[in-house]
Amino acid sequence: MNYRVGIDIGGTFTDFALLKGGEVVLHKNLSTPEDRSLGVMAGLGTLAGKEGLSLSAFLARCEAIVHGTTVADNTLIEMNGALTGLITTEGFRDEIEYRRGYKEDIWDVRLEAPPQITPRRRRLTVPERVLHDGSVHKALDEAALREACRRLRLQNVEAVAISFLFSFVNPAHERRAKEIVQQEIQNAYVSASHEVLPRAPEYDRTSTTVVNAYVGPRVTGYLERLVQRLDEGGYRNQLMVMQASGGVMTKDYIEGAPIRVLASGPAGGVVGSAHAGRAKGCPDLLCVDMGGTSYDMALVLNGEAPAEAGWNMHHRYLVGVPMVKVETLGSGGGSICHVNKGTLEVGPRSAGSQPGPICYGRGGTEPTVTDALVMLGILSTDEGFAGGSFRLIRDGVEEAFRRIADELGHETGDSGAERAAFDCWRVVNAHMSQGVRRTTSGKGIDPKDLVMLAYGGNGPAFAAIQAEDLGITRVLVPKASPTFSALGALVANPTIDEERSYIASASALDVTRIRKLWTELSDRAVRFFTAAQFRSEDIRADYRLNMRYPGQNFSLSFDFAADTPLGDLGFIDEAFAARATQLFNARHMAEYGHIREHEVPEISGVRLAAHVETPSPAAGGGFTASGTVPQPNRHRRANLGQGFASVPIYRGADLAPGMEVSSPAIIEETFTTIVVYPGWKAQVDSVGDYQLVKRD
Repeated sequence: MNYRVGIDIGGTFTDFALLKGGEVVLHKNLSTPEDRSLGVMAGLGTLAGKEGLSLSAFLARCEAIVHGTTVADNTLIEMNGALTGLITTEGFRDEIEYRRGYKEDIWDVRLEAPPQITPRRRRLTVPERVLHDGSVHKALDEAALREACRRLRLQNVEAVAISFLFSFVNPAHERRAKEIVQQEIQNAYVSASHEVLPRAPEYDRTSTTVVNAYVGPRVTGYLERLVQRLDEGGYRNQLMVMQASGGVMTKDYIEGAPIRVLASGPAGGVVGSAHAGRAKGCPDLLCVDMGGTSYDMALVLNGEAPAEAGWNMHHRYLVGVPMVKVETLGSGGGSICHVNKGTLEVGPRSAGSQPGPICYGRGGTEPTVTDALVMLGILSTDEGFAGGSFRLIRDGVEEAFRRIADELGHETGDSGAERAAFDCWRVVNAHMSQGVRRTTSGKGIDPKDLVMLAYGGNGPAFAAIQAEDLGITRVLVPKASPTFSALGALVANPTIDEERSYIASASALDVTRIRKLWTELSDRAVRFFTAAQFRSEDIRADYRLNMRYPGQNFSLSFDFAADTPLGDLGFIDEAFAARATQLFNARHMAEYGHIREHEVPEISGVRLAAHVETPSPAAGGGFTASGTVPQPNRHRRANLGQGFASVPIYRGADLAPGMEVSSPAIIEETFTTIVVYPGWKAQVDSVGDYQLVKRD
């Protein structure tokens, strides 16, 4: 039997989903921040042992290993990326710092700008100028460029970003500059804007290029270590890496623009959600992923989770590559509960995996959300945690919450500690529900119209109570929810999603130019896909246009020709411009509820999303009650929002398809805990997935 393995590294756990035939095997182990590839190899060794194989024999039978990584995200969060310099066009040294004057919170007058990746002393300019039509107004001053390299070399830069005006139209100056920088600053990682984001506007392109340079050495170094360890272990195929766009691609492709792996883990979960939602007849989903460090929210509409290019603010830095839209809060199982000026706060600081929550028994001293769940009886200290890899303990947990109670002025003793833990539970619930409201209201969507799909190690423990707060009456919890982002990586197809800039009115389109740009993108996609041993005839493509009305800052992207054989441009004909205008107006009406009937829109770029279909895990069917009433395994004193009471505990392994569990109840799966809050019921479908339904 051959295997396919999906991997997702989180701040606390590294998740694995092993696909063998129609069966999915789940595994979690603690992440290894000192070198995350060590945690990956340890988990693969455990999976091999479960299959009765040595690691080398197991890896030799792996058809594919698909990997979502948080290396780029952690680099931005911790601000420990490469020492980065910027070389740009003379006169535009400070444009990167202006940030369009944008502030994430317009009401916070004290909000400081994020730390500069390239402070002014490392932002240098050279004389050169390419005009908007690609003509050279001023030749590149190579002597000045070499002097800039000398100054950056003296500052010991590890990476250099190059962003010249209109290089996306004519990249000749940037290409030559990259050659010189590589000569003058040996071993530096060089990020050129025409390779990372070859389109306007200027700030988006420069910001994306700078972030790419900053995270590039960390991402490529990590992937090199992992590939080397996999190769030494006996893996003979190419490592596939999850992208923020929701597709996967080879390490060689990712190394050209490592920024594409930002938020790749959450993207995998959303792709998996869309796959599961379509199978279960739920095309419109609110996806919520609560892990050990964060709480991620995303929307799936009409069964799709499209990648959006453009104004993506990621960790307060603008990133212009296509990304599945995921909003993140610092609310996870490891989020630390603390008192700030008399007010209880939860997160965003996290205990991570080292030392982790107090209940992990690894030296943690600050109470977390997971510790609160132990105090409330939702998590058990009687049996193994995370698949039996270790047990949770209460030692130190009650004392920590007593300290919280004292600071809040609550009563002392056990009752005060329990009240403090319950307050922590309430605060983190409120944070997450409010985050969902911001996400949905920004899209003009009422949460009541959605089905919630909850995953992550902690998502099912909070899902129903959040759904009730939001007016949602149905929640899906996949059997694989604890490692759902890893499973989503196996659902994702190998994908290349890129664009090129071309600005023209719809009334004056140069279809020859459009054909040429799409042909260039198609040829590039074929080169990478064939290098990854995919057949060119298996490649399908969505040919997309980016358009806007005159005066609009941002464009809308839409499919002009979807699911088309790559390279087949027969759809470009005399009616192209009229068809483009019609499709754009329909897209604008769907997004904003109006169109400008008397204005001619303009095209701002072309985009190509090419992909190859690969095998996906089965997502199961609907829910049908069998009438069989299960018996609880035991009871436990727990507080599910209405005070402490004896709550029945069920083992997920004891629940058969068609069974229904009434509330209140706690269902313990191998790697997660599902809470059936008062007023809800849980149903099990044919493949063991759960549905939580609000009772009438």
